Amino acid sequence: MITLMRTKAEIRADPDRQSSSSPSTMLTGRESLIRLIGKRRRFLPNRQSLLSAPIESTLSLSGDENGGMLERTAGVSGETTSSKVDWVPCPVCGSTIRGEDYMINSHLDACLARGTKRKLTQRTLLQLNFCSRSMDKLDSGESKHLENSGVLKAPDNNLVRSTTPKFSYLGAFEENDNKQFKLDIHLDSVMRNYIDSSAENLINDDTTSYDTSSNSPSLLPKDEMPKHDITVAMDNLSGVTLETFIVGRKFSDEEELNIGASISLLRDPDNVKDPNAIKVLSTASGCSKVLGFLPRELAQYLSPLIEKYCMNFEGCVTSVPKHSLDVVPIQIVNQIMIPCGEKEFDDLEAFRFLWKRVLQTVESAKTCPPSIAKYQRNFCFLIQEVLASNPHLFTDDEKIFLGSFTSLSDDCQRIFVRLYTRKGPWFRMCNISYPEVLDSKQAVRGLSDAGYICSSQSMIEPHDNGDMKEVLNLLTVSELREISSAVMKLQHCHHGTRKQDLIASLLSSYEDGLCPLLQRAILNKTGTCVRISCKAESLVWRALRLFFLNGEQDLSAFLLVDLGIVKYPTYNCIISDQIFPGLNDLLAYEEAIEVAQIMDEALDDKNSGLVLRCITSWVYSKVVLLGISFLERERRYDDAVHLLKRLLDGFTCDGRRGYWTLRLSVDLEHLGRLNESLSVAEDGLLDPWVRAGSRMALQRRVLRLGKPPRRWKTPCYSEAIKRKIIEVHVQGRPLNCETGMKSRFYGEDGEQCGVEQLALQYYAGEGGGWQGVHTESGIWLTIFGLLMWDIIFADVPNVFHTRFQTAPLDLETQNFYVMRKSLIESHLEKINSDMAEEILITSWESHVGVACRGVNWDRHSLSELRAAVTCIGGPCLASICRHLAQDYRSWSSGMPDLLLWRFHEDYKGEAKLVEVKGPRDRLSEQQRAWLLLLMDYGFNVEVCKVGPASK
Repeated sequence: MITLMRTKAEIRADPDRQSSSSPSTMLTGRESLIRLIGKRRRFLPNRQSLLSAPIESTLSLSGDENGGMLERTAGVSGETTSSKVDWVPCPVCGSTIRGEDYMINSHLDACLARGTKRKLTQRTLLQLNFCSRSMDKLDSGESKHLENSGVLKAPDNNLVRSTTPKFSYLGAFEENDNKQFKLDIHLDSVMRNYIDSSAENLINDDTTSYDTSSNSPSLLPKDEMPKHDITVAMDNLSGVTLETFIVGRKFSDEEELNIGASISLLRDPDNVKDPNAIKVLSTASGCSKVLGFLPRELAQYLSPLIEKYCMNFEGCVTSVPKHSLDVVPIQIVNQIMIPCGEKEFDDLEAFRFLWKRVLQTVESAKTCPPSIAKYQRNFCFLIQEVLASNPHLFTDDEKIFLGSFTSLSDDCQRIFVRLYTRKGPWFRMCNISYPEVLDSKQAVRGLSDAGYICSSQSMIEPHDNGDMKEVLNLLTVSELREISSAVMKLQHCHHGTRKQDLIASLLSSYEDGLCPLLQRAILNKTGTCVRISCKAESLVWRALRLFFLNGEQDLSAFLLVDLGIVKYPTYNCIISDQIFPGLNDLLAYEEAIEVAQIMDEALDDKNSGLVLRCITSWVYSKVVLLGISFLERERRYDDAVHLLKRLLDGFTCDGRRGYWTLRLSVDLEHLGRLNESLSVAEDGLLDPWVRAGSRMALQRRVLRLGKPPRRWKTPCYSEAIKRKIIEVHVQGRPLNCETGMKSRFYGEDGEQCGVEQLALQYYAGEGGGWQGVHTESGIWLTIFGLLMWDIIFADVPNVFHTRFQTAPLDLETQNFYVMRKSLIESHLEKINSDMAEEILITSWESHVGVACRGVNWDRHSLSELRAAVTCIGGPCLASICRHLAQDYRSWSSGMPDLLLWRFHEDYKGEAKLVEVKGPRDRLSEQQRAWLLLLMDYGFNVEVCKVGPASK
């Protein structure tokens, strides 16, 4: 049995792993892997084929320099092999597959689904060449728009989409300019290549953008125009007919409606939810009862026309829906003759703009009518936009399948979205009932016929333990007991008191086949069960990823916006390149997610064999990095060293190289190879991608290992990193002294507090009368976001792709600074010239409550931020902002715990940054790197050590 405990000497030699000795500590890379997988786990019907490659003696990679697990998949010197067509044999059916156009694993999935018996070992992605292919540029014709139109003309004649959503990368992106190896084919790698090519295109100024605005008026930003070419005839608008709907029927005074019923419109400026609201009134029998409202998207343009230009509309009901609360189709006709000559109107252009928007909104509503089910409309919009923006990432069959969703009945659409957003995968038919769905059974049949769902009878095969377990979870405890009573005669079937005990007992009987009628008994008890079909699940999962570009956001993002909980910033989407150039790239990304999910589940199940299979069979760096952490925990340093070397050889331009190099040096020391460990650390310091805390750690390792006789010359950075940081010692009355627990003390007021709160109390009193906050990196990222708001959301090609972004895609890459250098330096000059407080106030008042990466609106008040900015001073603020702009990813963590300030006369002040440490804590390398950097920038910094009072 391998112990996870480590000696004190090992811990001292491995400063970055002081806490990793505990089995409960999350392995390094696990959190990143979980983010990659996302909220919704994929259904993996072919998981066995993903990991079918044989494992050579579990992990015998050390002597295999040519085979190994990280195979080079592109030609040398940046040459790609896409021009040469590779044909490979399918190991299942024997047919020849065009390697350039299709993924072998995808072809295998189809073969296996047909039940073809496998004859040969499955080949994997490691044996194929993958390289980016440039997409044909899509030209977009120029058009004239008003200044406040949603489609704006950029300075470089690219069409851009303005996003001001009414309604949290791609996470952290690393750059990869490496043209020799294309190894990492998950999203990070695709994104790095994509951002790099975008930067090159911007410099060469040869991009061609296209408008990707949506046709859906319900989700268009308030100043974005639908894509409908409307010819506006302005000669005479009297008698013009508009087809629209009555919404908000739950606010109606009249429940019954008749086709042909007369209606009129009335402005409702006092409406608290929408000052542009327009009521729809019934004019039958001379009584004016409220029937509902016009759609908000139409009312925002029609309102000013009614008020300012005295337009008057009357009409009639054209259809009556089955559901009393559903939208009601109507026709409205303008009753007033509007003269539109220049003599009559001084603001003719404004009138033309509003009227054109009215016509466009009406036209758009024909393809996506308003509905009481906003979630249904949002889902349809998502599917339509993904298909419109990424047609090259779906086969013809997939496009037809997804496109058919909008032609399904409202009930079918609502049932599907409801089921997709619920925790499944199986659902009892008797529990599927929603107030907005008229006939659930009919809707389920329609979805089944269309291939979107399948039933338990058609899906569950004999002895399918996984599906049967999910079905059993649908039953209540009493129902499980009834079924269990029927199989009491089986000796190994034991009753339990908990639900999971009953399920485990029944599964054991089911798996062993000891009770042939058990499956029938279970399905009779549950009744008909349904689940999302594998095809629908897979394609909708893909659509969500393509729409949000991450795994953290889902359909709930629409809900958060509709409820006003989240506001997204205003920016322009200037799109000239696709993130995924081809279907092969997307399929490789999807397969990476599947392997990551399998590995994560294997770690949960403590399945070491499956973890090792994931490491040895696949090239994905996130999976390999987590595997290295696993091997280090198992003290298998030889294997970890080999994998780290392959990572460093394969990824020559990657922000993670510093961490990899550090781990390699540490693991070599564990093996007693001290000279090699020292050489690795020295070489790492020559690598421009080794930064921040990793660089500091390597420097300290060189000084520790490089003493005579190994090295006689002292490195030039020796004095810099040996600088003394001022220390202050604060004594307190400890509440607990247990190892592994966060230190707690009694504060000066007698209340319990942490070391940071105790330090704040000290600095507020005898420590110098300082005010301040315990925030670590939080306040600095908030200040950076507010001061640099206009830079963060500036018009830069290919960094904004969706309406749900809180930062540009390149924020955590070096391209962020490179592509905006002139803007950033000009802005920093203003900050340096003591304009920071003014910029801060303006940004706060203009954007308060709007989501932005790093900005926390609730934690810090404007007065606190103003005080901090004023006391820090312009030069120091400019230095910090420049540093974060140049390398946000490396420096956005590890900042000092406390930011303190105090004022003197004439509104002059000073600031101090303090890192607080408890009795058993010490500085991490990242924290030490920050403190030394801040000292270089002229900050007043110190370390406050809190401990128990001496007896």
